[in-house]
Amino acid sequence: MTRIPPPGPHGGDGVAVALALGVDPADVLDLSLSLNPFAPDVGALVARHLDAVRRYPDRRSATPLVAEAFGVDPDRLVLTNGGSEAIALVARSLGGRVAGEPEFSLHPRGADGPTWRSNPHNPTGLLAGPEVRVDVWDEAFYPLATGAWTRRDVGTVVVGSLTKVFACPGLRIGYVLADDVARLTSGQPAWPLNGLALAVLPELLAAADLPRWQVEIAARRAELVRLLERHGLAVDAADGPWVLAERVLAGAPDLRDRLARHGVVVRDCGSFGRPGQVRIAVPDDAGMTRLEEVLPCAVP
Repeated sequence: MTRIPPPGPHGGDGVAVALALGVDPADVLDLSLSLNPFAPDVGALVARHLDAVRRYPDRRSATPLVAEAFGVDPDRLVLTNGGSEAIALVARSLGGRVAGEPEFSLHPRGADGPTWRSNPHNPTGLLAGPEVRVDVWDEAFYPLATGAWTRRDVGTVVVGSLTKVFACPGLRIGYVLADDVARLTSGQPAWPLNGLALAVLPELLAAADLPRWQVEIAARRAELVRLLERHGLAVDAADGPWVLAERVLAGAPDLRDRLARHGVVVRDCGSFGRPGQVRIAVPDDAGMTRLEEVLPCAVP
């Protein structure tokens, strides 16, 4: 029997599973990545801008465009090489601790300092209430959960990732939003964003329809819950573009491995302290059809 590789720390295991199965990664449905299933076709946009690889990237024109979309002062915004660099820069400058566990593993785990929290919370998917206050918000999934770019808390630091919204994690477009953003990101190296990402960014922002995407994701999430429950899974769903699921029967075989053997990859939640539970991203139309075909075999 094919050995399924163990889960990585952050999801995105589709390529590793494809290698183990001996198939093209394009033939694997990777729902361990929580991306916008209704995003525009970024591949087609990139294909029109391949000449960008011949130039050094210059983000000076991109920063005002993103700031305008967010409705913030450009001087409060710095674009980064994905959300991971945004987190690393702020954590290096401020340190801090998470507001509570479980929480996204890249957030700092100091004994004191500024408090960090993902919003919606990762992994539960719950949006923070208006009364909740922290020092650093991770809003990577906030636009998909609310239909708005940012919560706009006064005096807080925000880190985030546009590549979740536009379903293009390979392009690496993140950001830090703060009153003292220049100080927080002073250790950033030159050319943090690649030329292709900067070239397609104006068209991505022009195509953004956050309110519609939020409604579509919520409807698809409910559809996903019904599908999983029909196959005997216990499902928790909140506001994020994913659900949490687990087998009801004690001692049931590992759900991640069973699905992976059929070319469907989900996020193992062991790294969140939730063994036996998986996080399943809200899929697009083709992904829903694939799940409907696979579940009777993977979860008999």
